[in-house]
Amino acid sequence: MIFKKKKFERKVLLQQDVLDSILSYCQMNHPNECILILKGKSKNGAIKIDGLVIPPFTETGPTFAGFPHSFLPFDMNYLGIVHSHPSGSAEPSVTDLHNFFGLASLIVKSPYDDDSIFAWDSSGNPIPLSIVQNI
Repeated sequence: MIFKKKKFERKVLLQQDVLDSILSYCQMNHPNECILILKGKSKNGAIKIDGLVIPPFTETGPTFAGFPHSFLPFDMNYLGIVHSHPSGSAEPSVTDLHNFFGLASLIVKSPYDDDSIFAWDSSGNPIPLSIVQNI
C-alpha cells in the first residue's frame, strides 16, 4: 500500500491543577450542568490538556450545558470539552455525542472527586485518562 495510515491509540493526559479547577467549577455550579473548553496539545494520539476556557454565551441548566460553537475563535489548542453530569452518570448521552467538539469529551459525574472524571471519543467509546503533575 502506498498510503498506509498509522493508527494511533488515543489517550488523555490531564494536568492535576486543571483537574482541580474542573472539579471546583463543577461543585460551584451544582445542581446545574457546567461546560468548559479543554486547551492543550495533541501529538501521536496523546491528548495533553493543560488549560481551560469558559466558553462565551454558555447556557446551563439541571439537564443541559452548551454554547454556540460558531462564536469561538479559531484556535488549534482547543482539544475538546468537559462538562458535568449532576445526575451521577458518566456515560455520554445521545445529545452529548451529537454535540461532540474536538478530539475528546470529558464528563465529570457527581460527587465531583478525582475518581469522577472520564474521557470519551466521538463514538462514545472510552479513552484512557491519566492525571499527571506537569506536561
